[in-house]
Amino acid sequence: MSANLLALGAVALWGSLAALGVALSHVPPFLLTGLSLLIGSLIALPLSRFDWRRWRVPPATLALGVYGLFGFHFLLFIALRHAPPVQANLVNYLWPLGIVVMAPLFLPGTTLTGRHILAALLGFGGAALAILGRSGTADAIWAWGYLPAAGSAFIWSSYSLLTKRVAPFPTAAIGSFALVSGLLSLLCHALMEPAVSLTAQDWTLITLLGLGPLGGAFFLWDAALKRGDARQIGVLSFLTPLLSTLTLLWVRGEAPSLSVGMAAALIIGAAVLATRRPAA
Repeated sequence: MSANLLALGAVALWGSLAALGVALSHVPPFLLTGLSLLIGSLIALPLSRFDWRRWRVPPATLALGVYGLFGFHFLLFIALRHAPPVQANLVNYLWPLGIVVMAPLFLPGTTLTGRHILAALLGFGGAALAILGRSGTADAIWAWGYLPAAGSAFIWSSYSLLTKRVAPFPTAAIGSFALVSGLLSLLCHALMEPAVSLTAQDWTLITLLGLGPLGGAFFLWDAALKRGDARQIGVLSFLTPLLSTLTLLWVRGEAPSLSVGMAAALIIGAAVLATRRPAA
């Protein structure tokens, strides 16, 4: 399978993340993250031919994986609970732009051009429009949940860049990232969250979350990056905020507002500009 198709598969799965997160908003975030990641880790079993040795990575690589998978999703679920979901989702999906803009900070030999700076300004404008363009009370507009949304974007951007600075690892090793992150999440749930009872519908949605955006998408994304041009794959990832926002609106029975449409256009346009190859 081509790298672009693998990347599009990951994008399609990530498009359902916010909608599933909102549908499971009554489940404590540590519990939700932990169960979903543990289910997602099981995908590594057939990939590794049920050989646990293929899951092994150096401690530093494992720590990086836990930082990315655990940190990103936990902050995203917090943001969706404490800010308007559509706008928080758009702020979170500044991560494709963050990968481009922060590349010089993490990857030696990479420079930031005027085109990248312009793209960053456009992306920031899109995020601001997503927040300020929403009608409602001042408390809703300035919801503190935008901070974890921005934090989750930073974590995924930095995680994606830092994976290029560690020794290569097999795609099956993503299972170890998800397994440790899931166990850590469940430990935090036991220490800090109240016990809850899950319904059959909750388990169905959590399974979909684990097999899809919190499982299968990670393996598809890693396989795509190993097979193809990261710049082309990066451009494809800019479809994620638009797909995710439209899916969330559809699930909530809402029509896209003009401000949301303009914010999505600015964020996606900024990301495409940032990764567009200069003319020869």
